Amino acid sequence: MTNDRPIAASQREAAAAATRARLIAAAGDILREGGRLSLDAVALRAGVTRLTVYNQFGSRHGLLEAVFDDRAAAGGLHRIPQAMAMTDPREALRHIVTIFCDFWGGDGAVRRLHEVIAPDPEFAAALAARGERRRGTVGTLIARLDVPGDAAALTDIVTALTSQGFFAQLADRHGTGEATRMVTRMVDAAIDAGW
Repeated sequence: MTNDRPIAASQREAAAAATRARLIAAAGDILREGGRLSLDAVALRAGVTRLTVYNQFGSRHGLLEAVFDDRAAAGGLHRIPQAMAMTDPREALRHIVTIFCDFWGGDGAVRRLHEVIAPDPEFAAALAARGERRRGTVGTLIARLDVPGDAAALTDIVTALTSQGFFAQLADRHGTGEATRMVTRMVDAAIDAGW
C-alpha cells in the first residue's frame, strides 16, 4: 500500500497557488479597468466565492498588498539589487530612476492601486512604508555619491522625482518614455546643483 498523502498535499498546495494567482490577476484586471475593488468583485471575476478570497488574503488590505507585490515582481523591481551593486553610484541612481519609471508606467493597475490605497489611512500607511523603502534606496546611493550640500534634501528631492504621482503627471502629458527621460534629467540636475 502506497502513501498518497504527500501527493495529495502537493496537489492541494498547487491548486491553492493557482487560485491565489487567479485572484490576484482578477484584482489587477479590475484595477486596470477602473472598477471598484472589493472581495465580492474579485470573487465574481475569478469565479470563486467571497470566502475563497477571504481565505487567501484575510482582508481587502491583504488582497491589495498581494496585488502590489505581484505588480512589483512583474514590474521589474527585482532589478534594484543589481543597480545597488553597481560601482558608479550616479549610474546606479540612473538605473534606479529607470526601474521606478518602468514600474510606474508599465501597468495601469499600479496607478489604480495607488488611487485606491491613498484615501484609506490603513492602506496609505502601507504605501508610505513602501515609499520609505524607496527613499532609503535613494539615500544610500546619494550617500555614496559624496556630493557637497545637503544629502537629506537631495534624497527628498530625488524621492519626490521618482514618485508614482510625479511620474504619472509627466507621463499623462508626455508619454512614459519621455517622462522617464525628463525624470532622469531632473535627477541629474538636482545632483549637479548639489542640494
